Amino acid sequence: MPDRETRHMQLAEKYLPESLLTRFRERAGVYDRENRFFDEDLTELIAQGYLTLFVPEEFGGAGLSLNQVCRLQQRLATAAPATALAVNMHLMCTGVVRAMFARGDRSLDYVFDEAMAGEIFAFGVSEPGNDWVLQDSTTVAEPLDDGGYLLTGVKIFTSLSPVWTRLIVHGLDKTDASNPTLVYGFVDRSTDGISVSDRWDVLGMRASQSRATTLTAVRMRPERVARSFPAGRHPDLLTFAITSHFQLMIGSVYAGVARRALELAAQGLKSRTSAKSGTTYADVPEFRARLADTYMEYMAVPAQLDTYSRDVDELVDHGAGWPLRLVSARINASTLARHAVETALMCAGGAGFDNTSELSRLHRDAAASLFHPPSADAARPMYAAALLDDH
Repeated sequence: MPDRETRHMQLAEKYLPESLLTRFRERAGVYDRENRFFDEDLTELIAQGYLTLFVPEEFGGAGLSLNQVCRLQQRLATAAPATALAVNMHLMCTGVVRAMFARGDRSLDYVFDEAMAGEIFAFGVSEPGNDWVLQDSTTVAEPLDDGGYLLTGVKIFTSLSPVWTRLIVHGLDKTDASNPTLVYGFVDRSTDGISVSDRWDVLGMRASQSRATTLTAVRMRPERVARSFPAGRHPDLLTFAITSHFQLMIGSVYAGVARRALELAAQGLKSRTSAKSGTTYADVPEFRARLADTYMEYMAVPAQLDTYSRDVDELVDHGAGWPLRLVSARINASTLARHAVETALMCAGGAGFDNTSELSRLHRDAAASLFHPPSADAARPMYAAALLDDH
């Protein structure tokens, strides 16, 4: 039985060999310049079985753990961050179902079958103005007599917009005004009333094509209703699974961005010659210290992601401490990515500032980390309360 690190290396070579990453890295700049979807990357990832990583072996998939997939996503993001970020959404949906499956909830097993059949899942929960995110919704959920719902609202940043066929969404049922109910479930792309925006002209992560999706009386069939529970802070297995996979897998993408930035920073220092010192910048103490400091910051981030993803896999119960762990892992990775790219730009010099430079693109891609919920400002009260309230 290979040890954990050997197994990670085997999975990396199987699903994301260097030859594949080289092609992805070459295409990433093209996708960014042309502002188009990563069709070729997706075709190759499907051929590698990448979209079925979380599907249990008994359903025909790879049966990988969250820890293993997070490692792979870090590797993918070193080559194509926008591809990794968008694929995250499909993997997150299947990973959520796998986490529920591992905890004895078989209610969403059909997602495995559909993923094996080639359906592509996306995440339709983010909404304009909804800073409650999972605990509330601006989408109206109108109950039907058959147990289904009609959903009307707008979902933003729905990655994989050109290709998704299944969308996990939520809405608010206000039939009982004193006790509004949140409804979660899946809708099919072919359902009447779904409109996907054709506008996507953003600063970074352009290949993700995370366009807005408008729902107008879209029917969620009763058998596709996954959960129904009161709005507000009400713990549920589904929302725990969504939060854990979203935070840790998003964090993994930005950890990969940081790793690639550090590689480019080192290359930049080795390739530049200092007239003042008569050596390469790799021998200039100030630049060595700057790179070393950022590398030390980097080391903590994959370790945090590794620890918490293994805890999810091993069913560790952190109770009310889970949000503190999960959100900090993602925010730390996001902050690191932005700092690492800035460090790399300073190490690379003016060449990195050129708009065709990989570093220029990584700088813009890393900026997208500011927009994943919750923001640092929204999260701070939770951390302050953990130390100051009732103590």
